[in-house]
Amino acid sequence: MSLYVALQMDPIEHVSIDADSTFRIGLEAEARGHRLFQYTVDQLRYDEGRVIARGRPVSLRRKQGDHVTFGDWAEVEVGDFDVVWLRQDPPFDMGYVTSTHLLDRVHPGTLVVNDPFWVRNCPEKLMVLDFPDLTPPTMIARDPAAFKAFRARHGEIIVKPLYGNGGAGVFHLRPGDPNLSALLETFAGINREPMIAQKYLPAVVKGDKRIILVDGEPVGAINRVPQEGEARSNMHVGGRAEKVGLTEREHEICARLRPVLREKGLIFTGIDVIDGWLTEINVTSPTGIQELERFDGINAAEALWQAIERRVAEKG
Repeated sequence: MSLYVALQMDPIEHVSIDADSTFRIGLEAEARGHRLFQYTVDQLRYDEGRVIARGRPVSLRRKQGDHVTFGDWAEVEVGDFDVVWLRQDPPFDMGYVTSTHLLDRVHPGTLVVNDPFWVRNCPEKLMVLDFPDLTPPTMIARDPAAFKAFRARHGEIIVKPLYGNGGAGVFHLRPGDPNLSALLETFAGINREPMIAQKYLPAVVKGDKRIILVDGEPVGAINRVPQEGEARSNMHVGGRAEKVGLTEREHEICARLRPVLREKGLIFTGIDVIDGWLTEINVTSPTGIQELERFDGINAAEALWQAIERRVAEKG
């Protein structure tokens, strides 16, 4: 089976070939005989009944400084692709939301991964609300008094933007920290979105586990350890990735999520677990498959393409 595949992503010429998950997915696609076309989200448009992407065919290789060859610029109706990967990085803003609405118009005739309807309706920090028994105490609000009451109940808390990513804007606040009001005022001045607060989990200093799931099945995990004196474990802000396995509790969490992820067409997800507590379900642009492959030899990209090829075959 040879598929015509579009990568909707940030500029591929600038990615880290040793860390970027989309690059690894593209390499695996070519190894399986699929053709690749890459475009950025600003080149996606709706035009008189057609959804069109302006981009270029690409050929990839793992060669530092020379990892991509581009073909000629072209405009392609998105419905002509067999598969579209929705992989541009957040922020999850109205531009991101609009792209999911446009891709809705071709899915499922063209398989969009992940399903754009559910990407739009399952932001990372909101989908966990469906599993309150698996998550630490959580609150979403704008009212400063509500945050003060939440901290009074739980002591140390984490406050972060509801639609943020990569560890940006994450604050660890201790009891009596005088910066809470100023922090909330600063965020309120930037946008009108709510914030999310969660009870601080001290075990985060030992790592925040990213578990990779393919079509609802866990294929492996990496542990992301924050730098000393840092509350954030994200690799974007200096977290260190290390080899790790899954606990019985984590297998239970994955089993609870499996039917929901499959039902919603969320083929590639990355969940975050700290000390047995589910904190995020990443569906927009999950990462970590290259680190997993280096540590454990697990080819998650292959598993992803097997799941996609199976779906394409099933719909004929």
